[in-house]
Amino acid sequence: MLRRILNRIRKLIREASYDMTVHAVEEMAEDNLDFLDIEIAILGGAIVKTERQEPRGAKYIVHGTGADGTTRVGTVGRFTETGRYLIV
Repeated sequence: MLRRILNRIRKLIREASYDMTVHAVEEMAEDNLDFLDIEIAILGGAIVKTERQEPRGAKYIVHGTGADGTTRVGTVGRFTETGRYLIV
């Protein structure tokens, strides 16, 4: 099941069918990351945890490596009611 969910997330990332909250963009800037780091980390990463007790739907924590090949990147996201992926 996690493989299917990860494949769905990756498909949306490849299609640029995702959004980021202001909080996610602020966290990304604090960590000196850019959009490419986030995309590469998700495309090559793995779901390490699922938080199902969320009122707006399950959240998926994906860990991967950024564009430089060494920086560890963690993301938290969920599917929206419109079918997009929201990085929170």
